[in-house]
Amino acid sequence: MKFLDQVKIFVKAGDGGSGSASMRREKFIEFGGPNGGDGGKGASIIFKAERNLNTLIDYRYTQHFKAKKGQNGMNNNKTGKNGKDLYLKVPIGTQVFEEDNKTLLFDFKNEKEEFVVANGGRGGLGNTNFKSSTNRAPRKFTKGTFGEKYWVWLQLKTIADIGIVGLPNAGKSSLLATITNAKPKIANYKFTTLNPNLGVATYDNKEITIADIPGLIEGAHAGVGLGIKFLKHIERCKTLLHMIDISEENLEKSYNQIRKELKSYSKELLNKKEIIVLNKVDLLEKEVVKKIVKNFSKNKKSEVISLSTFKKESVSKIKAKLLSYVH
Repeated sequence: MKFLDQVKIFVKAGDGGSGSASMRREKFIEFGGPNGGDGGKGASIIFKAERNLNTLIDYRYTQHFKAKKGQNGMNNNKTGKNGKDLYLKVPIGTQVFEEDNKTLLFDFKNEKEEFVVANGGRGGLGNTNFKSSTNRAPRKFTKGTFGEKYWVWLQLKTIADIGIVGLPNAGKSSLLATITNAKPKIANYKFTTLNPNLGVATYDNKEITIADIPGLIEGAHAGVGLGIKFLKHIERCKTLLHMIDISEENLEKSYNQIRKELKSYSKELLNKKEIIVLNKVDLLEKEVVKKIVKNFSKNKKSEVISLSTFKKESVSKIKAKLLSYVH
């Protein structure tokens, strides 16, 4: 499924039904009088957050949504039916903005949350409402009001317990595929991940939601490469898993490059809990790996662990470690 994290749509709530100007005309009732019912309320348009969605792709081809109007009032003081509200499903993490794409209207953070983006119009009044001692047969009635209509922007910021960051080809997608039910594209070249991928890892009957963020390169915060488009997804992650290919010539440089991009985008990202994973240890001898991990761990506040996605013991270890960071 194609990932889509921003879309502009038009919503139009239903108009209210008009009131009725009906009069009683029974043969044996001398003074019939008014019996026009009120109009029904127009349908509202409501966004609802769903856990099983992770993209806004449903709104790529259908961008105009119009709810039904309320039914007009009828004789015998019958009120018209209200329009049935139109529910639009969005992923958890969706933000609703006004047409300027800057003014935030609502932020979906929990499953089943609802937000009425456009209210339906009120129903009009039937002529029964205007009967008085001086006006026994009013012909007056009112029309229903118009439903609200807006252009709004939907932006999706992934919500995950763990966000995997790192340079391209560091092994982020391989880790996600190994410990979760996700099936990201994996290949031995850079930028195989073009969109964020979400997966759920289960350990000790507890779940961890993990997001694989496309590889960041120097200048990502300024729009270089794929970075800035997806850096926003890191903002919602509780913990960052910084993955580095242990076979890189300069691990410090690789580490600091990503940290620099995170800081340039938002200093708050550096305040998140972090775990550093040196990946692809199967490419080196055990003694060499121990030495590299020991040297790299110096002056690091974050925990540094080694990993090989090809070893079950290593995978189980990382699952247990991640669980301790989010529960």
